[in-house]
Amino acid sequence: MDTMTATIERTTAETTAPAAGTTRERAARYVLAGTRLALGWIFLWAFLDKLFGLGHETESKNAWINGGSPTKGFLTFGVAGPFKDVYTNIAGAAWADWLFMAGLAGIGIALLLGVGMRVAAVTGGLLLVLMWTAVLPPENNLFMDDHLIYAAVLAVLALLNAGDTLGLGKVWARLPIVRQAPWLR
Repeated sequence: MDTMTATIERTTAETTAPAAGTTRERAARYVLAGTRLALGWIFLWAFLDKLFGLGHETESKNAWINGGSPTKGFLTFGVAGPFKDVYTNIAGAAWADWLFMAGLAGIGIALLLGVGMRVAAVTGGLLLVLMWTAVLPPENNLFMDDHLIYAAVLAVLALLNAGDTLGLGKVWARLPIVRQAPWLR
């Protein structure tokens, strides 16, 4: 191969597929990590507010630790659409409260730490889709709302191993149990 052909091929390869570790790839990893941390905080904040009644969305008197139900208010008064009866029937049920709170805490912690991203993406996506079905049709669109966007973002974060940057994802991936069961990654 002559020098001219090699230069053209190298230049074409460099412009169409950036080399690993380029500035753009590093920036993308940090943007994804920041997105993961922000989404993790959204889930963890919802858990903390409902647990302690921090006054943002949940008043202290309605906190879970004060005997309130994290599911009763919304599932009784906030749902609409074809699944309304399903949701109002489980409003305030102890099992629904525990599952909801465990989900918020687990997903939030997993995202903040960057571990168990695949499990967090699946469970978070399921929780978000269920929340979406609770208010069909959405207020501002025929079908699309932020719950579906967040669910898609969770999938992207898991698929691109966003827990590896500014997180414990690489360490987590080396654990024997995670090596044996890659779905835990």
